[in-house]
Amino acid sequence: MDYTVSKSNDEWRGELTQEQFAVLREAATERPWTGELLDEERSGLYTCAACHAELFKSGTKFDSGCGWPSFYESINPEAVQLIEDNTLGMMRTEVRCAACGSHLGHVFPDGLGTPTGDRYCMNSLALDFSAEDK
Repeated sequence: MDYTVSKSNDEWRGELTQEQFAVLREAATERPWTGELLDEERSGLYTCAACHAELFKSGTKFDSGCGWPSFYESINPEAVQLIEDNTLGMMRTEVRCAACGSHLGHVFPDGLGTPTGDRYCMNSLALDFSAEDK
């Protein structure tokens, strides 16, 4: 897929922390219950930490109990790219930023009680948050 934001690994390394680079560009996963945005409850917008594309609205965030920020839908279907992921001996769906291809996390069909039934399980390191002005 062609991304609207395209940079070399050296350019990404210059812009991201080592931990962000591992998650966003190498598909690492942060440890559960450690993410800065896990308990964020303010109204606002979640964007890609790499390219700042809009990804999720705070109104779709919910406490899934999984240890990572969870959302039941992206800001719009074109905001994220869904890719089959067969690593670690299991079938999952990887979620990437559609603008830059950065790894955000995975989506699972177990968002019980949500309007979509989906749980977008995202790494805090992959997201930036902007609180809504009051």
